[in-house]
Amino acid sequence: MPNKNSAPPIAKRIPHQLEKHGHVRVDDYYWLNNRENTEVIEYLNKENEYYQQATAHTKAFQKSLFEEMKARIKEDDESVPYFYNGYYYITRFEKGKDYPIHSRKKESLHAKEEILFDCNEMAKGHTYFNLAGLSISEDNVWASFGTDTVSRRQYTIQIKNLMTGEILPVKLENTTGGATWASDNQTLFYSRKDEQTLRADKIYKHKLGTSATDDTLVYFEKDETFDVSVYKSKSKKYLIINSSSTLTTEYQTVLSATPDAKFTIFQKRIRGLEYSMSHFGDHFYIVTNKDKATNFKLMKTLENKTSKENWVDVIPHREDVLLEDIDIFKEFLVVSERADGLNKIRIMPWDGEGEYYLPFGSETYMAYTTTNLDFDTQILRYSYQSLATPSSVIDFNMKTQEKTILKEHEVLGGTFDKNNYVEERVWATAKDGTKVPISLIYSKGLKKEGLNPTLLYAYGSYGVTMDCHFSSVRLSLLDRGFIFAIAHIRGGEDLGRPWYESGKLLKKKNTFTDFIDCSKFLISEKYTSPRHLYAEGGSAGGLLMGAIVNISPELYHGVIAQVPFVDVVTTMLDETIPLTTGEYDEWGNPNAKKYYEYMLSYSPYDNVVAQDYPNIYISTGLHDSQVQYWEPAKWVAKLRILKTDNNQLYLDTNMEAGHGGASGRFEAIKEIAKEYSFLLDLEGIKK
Repeated sequence: MPNKNSAPPIAKRIPHQLEKHGHVRVDDYYWLNNRENTEVIEYLNKENEYYQQATAHTKAFQKSLFEEMKARIKEDDESVPYFYNGYYYITRFEKGKDYPIHSRKKESLHAKEEILFDCNEMAKGHTYFNLAGLSISEDNVWASFGTDTVSRRQYTIQIKNLMTGEILPVKLENTTGGATWASDNQTLFYSRKDEQTLRADKIYKHKLGTSATDDTLVYFEKDETFDVSVYKSKSKKYLIINSSSTLTTEYQTVLSATPDAKFTIFQKRIRGLEYSMSHFGDHFYIVTNKDKATNFKLMKTLENKTSKENWVDVIPHREDVLLEDIDIFKEFLVVSERADGLNKIRIMPWDGEGEYYLPFGSETYMAYTTTNLDFDTQILRYSYQSLATPSSVIDFNMKTQEKTILKEHEVLGGTFDKNNYVEERVWATAKDGTKVPISLIYSKGLKKEGLNPTLLYAYGSYGVTMDCHFSSVRLSLLDRGFIFAIAHIRGGEDLGRPWYESGKLLKKKNTFTDFIDCSKFLISEKYTSPRHLYAEGGSAGGLLMGAIVNISPELYHGVIAQVPFVDVVTTMLDETIPLTTGEYDEWGNPNAKKYYEYMLSYSPYDNVVAQDYPNIYISTGLHDSQVQYWEPAKWVAKLRILKTDNNQLYLDTNMEAGHGGASGRFEAIKEIAKEYSFLLDLEGIKK
């Protein structure tokens, strides 16, 4: 148990009045919203010291957990090569090194390896490093790449000559990292961010051999609720600018061969109209919600008639099937669908003969198409995994229906056998009668007597689906008697688009009550009990954690909240904070009274009261651009004053990282070892 000699820090209270719609809130910890203030840094350091002291007795266990988890991972590992434009591309890791090495081989896997980027070398001297947005010109000579050394997702793009190895002196600052080359191999398009809000709002054009100051602004997105990006169609014929908000999209195109021509609008934005498009032959294929197609449908239109009145149905809308995406090949259309909460991959020959679905047996799996850059091929590459089955990459011949497993994720140590675990999908009934699926995994032979430690995980926002992925790290819990469960709650898109719509805006509370009802189901069915039930969520899932501990704290023995979004009202009223304005369609705009009042009724920080709370471990990053560090810091400060129990409350701030946590391959496992040791310590499991 925690070191009784260490007392938690108490943040000073400086009342700050916040008034909106004639309603006044007093925020005693508003002052923490300034990372330049030395007192703020001092407070965060004190919280870190308290956490370290209080958990000192678990340090050796944390280390052994880390070594145990690391030992299951193949250190000298590499990705399955994919072939693109004459080269095989490979990402690999070397033993003892934290970062990937990106390489390629010309025309054959037996050819000499060209190392494009060794991130281990590039990361030297940085506490955080991430390389993103690798883009290679059509002549295979130039590579653009983005690097972030702060973890604020502000990337600097540079350009490398792959023939000489020279990195050009030009630096394109404050970008998303993503860029795309025109067919002339001289022109690079990229998106740049607003310095303050970090919204990607501008598309620029850079010409090789010129200064960054000479770059041309191609497009500026004035609407603060939209982000912009730029990419090239798989057919390589078009450069495409995408403007998107939560509910609305708009595309612009230009021929890749004429990058200095003017982009033309594909279909102008109409609020509520969402679409994405792929080019094939003389048509564009469009996945869209047009005509009230809530679960989306597939349409097509001629290249020269792109406005919506010209679109015609290819796959009509279905009430019970969500159309998620398509992959276009010369002879086949591949459709990614979701029915009953499960992934389906549908193969449709263009000649209309003999369409079929890939067969999947389990109910706790995920399957998705992966890197399919080659247009003229019969081979579809997809990935499959389940809670108990390691991830595999499969090449599937769509003509012969033969499949080749190229790689199955290897679990080292010689003790893992997927047959030692039970996978289940069960359905809880929410308070409004809705059936909510829960996916579970646990060791064989486990008895349902209400005594099993159980970790229930969920996210439940932005229409993000929580699929059943395999984790070798998770075995450290399963092999110590834990049940791991995922609650597929509303607010995600697990059961189609209406599932998302019924867990956002003025229906957001369904997300929280679904999770609570899933918890009650696991307790009533004797999987576990409140003494052994734990909850975990991050970011918007951290908001979920903050809400459930206010509403039903008695159901949980412990809660893990990673980078939690808990100060909803204040953040959504501050338009200078990164990402805020783009979030209005998800949470509502509190400048409107009805949204203000609804948010205020569930915002975790605003609803902390004098009551017993579970044991809580909260992690954050000082440089987080998605959820600012001060949200969890304020939440902890308020909990310390108001909670009426003696349970553990820890704030663990990474003073060097942001939203994604540590950047090294194994550094991230150290974070998980901290979380697992918190859970295992509460269960009295010492080794």
